Amino acid sequence: MSVVKINAISVPEGMGGELEKRFGARAKMVETMPGFEGFEMLRPVSGETRYFIYTRWADEESFQNWVKSQAFGQGHAQADGPRPVAQGADLLAFEVVDLG
Repeated sequence: MSVVKINAISVPEGMGGELEKRFGARAKMVETMPGFEGFEMLRPVSGETRYFIYTRWADEESFQNWVKSQAFGQGHAQADGPRPVAQGADLLAFEVVDLG
């Protein structure tokens, strides 16, 4: 059963462009991971101020292997850049329901 992880990131006003740039620079890292199915970055436009980073995985084990990987550590170290752009984040977790 596929799982979805959504990282809800609080970003100070005016820093969204920098967050997008940093994610763009490292987005390809996750695509090589076994069990990875998809990635989207959602920019807030109304009713929400947080960015949502959506990833879909074949299963929980695949996601956990990503979190424990060297690429994850390197990508998140690069994401910090010269100064942090996130004020906080919450990880939301879901299972994909097969309605068939």
